[in-house]
Order: sequence, then C-alpha cells, then structure tokens
Amino acid sequence: MSFRTGPGTDGPGLDQLEPVERETVQDRIYRQLRMSLIQGSFDAGEVFLPGDIARRMSVSSMPVRETLARLVSERALEAMPNRRVRVPLITLEKARDLAQARALIEGELAARALENLTPADISHLEKLTGNYEATRDPREIAALNHAFHFQLYNAAGSPVLLPIVESLWMQAGPYVRAAARLHSPGIDLSATLHHRGILSAIERGDAAGVSSELRADISQAFAILERADPEFWERQNRDAA
Repeated sequence: MSFRTGPGTDGPGLDQLEPVERETVQDRIYRQLRMSLIQGSFDAGEVFLPGDIARRMSVSSMPVRETLARLVSERALEAMPNRRVRVPLITLEKARDLAQARALIEGELAARALENLTPADISHLEKLTGNYEATRDPREIAALNHAFHFQLYNAAGSPVLLPIVESLWMQAGPYVRAAARLHSPGIDLSATLHHRGILSAIERGDAAGVSSELRADISQAFAILERADPEFWERQNRDAA
C-alpha cells in the first residue's frame, strides 16, 4: 500500500520537528504540587486558592491556574465554585476502590521488576529502608516510602502502568494522610515490615513473594480506614454535605 504525500511533507520526518524549550514555570509548579499530593501532604477538603499558591511560589497566577486545571483533569483535585479547587473528600467506598486498584497494578509492577533489578538498585532499596527505620519525621517518612516504591516500579520498565500508578498515588494521598492521623504516632516495627519482606523475596528471586509483600504493604493504610469508627466516616459525610 502506498500513501500520497502532501506539500511540505516530502522531507525526512525528523526535519519537521521543532526545538523544545526548557522546563516551563508551569512544569515546575505541577511537579511540586503533584509530589506533595503523592506524598499525602494535604488533607481531604483542603482548598487551593490560585493567588495564595502564586504568592507562596513567587510566580504569577496564570501558570498556577493552568496547573490546577491539569490536576483536576487527572482527578487529583476537584473544581469548586469561584475558581477554587480542593483536595477531594474521602469516602470508604473510594478507599476500597483505590486499595484494590493499587494492589492489582502495583503488585504486577513489583513482580515484573524482579528480573530487572541490578545490585545497585537492591543496595539503594536497602538504604532507603534503613533510612526509613531511622527517622520519625513525617515528611522524610513520606519521601522515603515514595522513593522505595518507585525505585521498584521504575525497574519494571512499563511506560503504560507507571503513569497509572502515579495517578493512583495522587488520589490516594489524602486517604494515606487520614490513616496516618488515625494511627498511633511515630514509627513502629510494622512500618517497614513489608519493605523488609520485599527485600527478602528479592533475595530469593521470588516474584510472587515480592508481589504479595507489596500488596500487604499497600493494604496497611487502607485497613486502618476500614477499622475507623463510624463517627469518622459520618464526619466525612457531613463535610461533603
């Protein structure tokens, strides 16, 4: 089968590409807000005012509005009247849905990662786990947990599944934050129990074990929400109303 080319399309395809500019202000704003959402830095229902964010980040309001619109389209935030956006309120039904989706997709990624992990990758996972166990700073804990998981997921080499996981983490952020507040403060031995289990399964070359430990790790925060007092969810419903 042959195709007729139109005017201006008879040269090499790459000749038609234009230079790409460096990272824009909007890209930097998006990256910071996205990571904060992923790491559970915001409470459910927290309202974002574009002008306030612009002042805090020393930028104009326009790229902030564009970034917030992008995050709304990705379902990490939700639009409200008067050009405001907020972190979505949490529900038990969505908590269960997120838990199931994360377990399925992230468990698959973790299993796929096993055959691609290098000694350097494994050493870094060990270091992240040790640092996680050594700190009690909530921000460091969130950052180290994220780094551990995505070190593993990146090794899977799936450009299709990885963006889905990133989206799920943004949506799950307020749920993990709520679970952390319901849980007793500080770090106990269970915090990295499954990270250690993942490392042991990696050492054995046990892909099913890696996936199982990963799913168990994800389930911890959502199990706390499942056990939450009914008054907790009634309060969330009142806020939604």
